[in-house]
Amino acid sequence: MTQTSTQRAADEMRRMIFSGVLSAGSDHLETELAALFGMSRTPVREAALILEAQGLVEVRPRRGVRILPVSADDMAEIYDVLTELESHAAGQAAVAGYGADGLRDLEAAIDAMDAALAREDREEWGDADERFHGELVRLGGNSRIVAIAAMMSDQVRRARAMTLYLRPLPVDSNEDHRAVLEAIRAGDGKRAARLHRDHRTRAKAMMVALLRDHRLHRL
Repeated sequence: MTQTSTQRAADEMRRMIFSGVLSAGSDHLETELAALFGMSRTPVREAALILEAQGLVEVRPRRGVRILPVSADDMAEIYDVLTELESHAAGQAAVAGYGADGLRDLEAAIDAMDAALAREDREEWGDADERFHGELVRLGGNSRIVAIAAMMSDQVRRARAMTLYLRPLPVDSNEDHRAVLEAIRAGDGKRAARLHRDHRTRAKAMMVALLRDHRLHRL
């Protein structure tokens, strides 16, 4: 499928935010961003509105686009919401009765995380971790939860990119993921939800501590 100019602008803006080229708190005119991306202002404006809905930027009429910072407190709130939504999805996935085919992508994401850890490839692990959480939410079968989780995923990805090399290798996280998968496979909704809630609670505590300990107050 051909990528539209709006999609390309959104992807490029997102990449530059995550890499720090567009730094937190900075302001940019639409004309500046259009020149940077080599396109007209219209797709840039539309892309900025997409990223605004995802909490990455603020569109300011006649003043352009501001790159929004993300603080440790912001991430704590985001993790609180995702913990509840994803835990509910895990429970629903377990009682949905998916067979081996239905759980293939979830298991493949865990296998990819294991392979990445074996190579100590943290970035590949992060990509696979994102696929796991996205697939888990999808398997929950609630389109509104999928939409809400997607709105927050970029903020989680941004914080993870800043802390990926500050944390220990996430061996425990992989074990948590596989335990959730096994509970879903066994059809045990309560166990799947509880295991995932415990996993996300630990992940929140670690992420917030890293942001605060390393003085990454505003990303």
